[in-house]
Amino acid sequence: MLNVLIVGVGGQGIVLAAKILAQAATEKGWQVRTAETIGMAQRGGNVASHVRMGNLGEEVYASLVPKGRADCVIALEPGEGLRALPYLASDGLLVSAQAGIASVAADLSGAHYDPTSALEHLVQVVPHFVAVDDEAIGKAAGSRKALNVGMLGAAVRASNERGCGLKDALSLDDLKAALAVCVKPQFLDMNLKVLD
Repeated sequence: MLNVLIVGVGGQGIVLAAKILAQAATEKGWQVRTAETIGMAQRGGNVASHVRMGNLGEEVYASLVPKGRADCVIALEPGEGLRALPYLASDGLLVSAQAGIASVAADLSGAHYDPTSALEHLVQVVPHFVAVDDEAIGKAAGSRKALNVGMLGAAVRASNERGCGLKDALSLDDLKAALAVCVKPQFLDMNLKVLD
């Protein structure tokens, strides 16, 4: 069983990223369950998508990843990655974007939000941590709207290279095949470019 948690703030495409990951697993013949928890607002609130995949042929009964059992956490926002730490398995992989977006909760509290401190903490406490230059992904694609797919690609690549997280269960080619099913045709080339 592989457990993945994708986190960020509303508007970043977290739900679509989970759909793409689930489609890639389904095309391999695995049983998959997904669930979303969506925060205060559709755009700007906290969002978490749970993806559980029976990669060894096992049945998946529950859709929520239990705390301490996420093989991989993909954070499209560093502060949300920090909030998701209780879900990460001790040998799990955490892949985080570097740029921060203050959530609605942070904005409403009036507190200063510094994504650098979140990243520094993640580097210190997560043995398998990868920080992704999300601004470079946006420039390569010509749009930050492809960040979700870029982060999926970064997680698959890091898993393959490090032998943790998703290990070698999924490949970039698996994601490309899933993109063709999940992404509108007018956005397909942009998202394939990000993976390449």
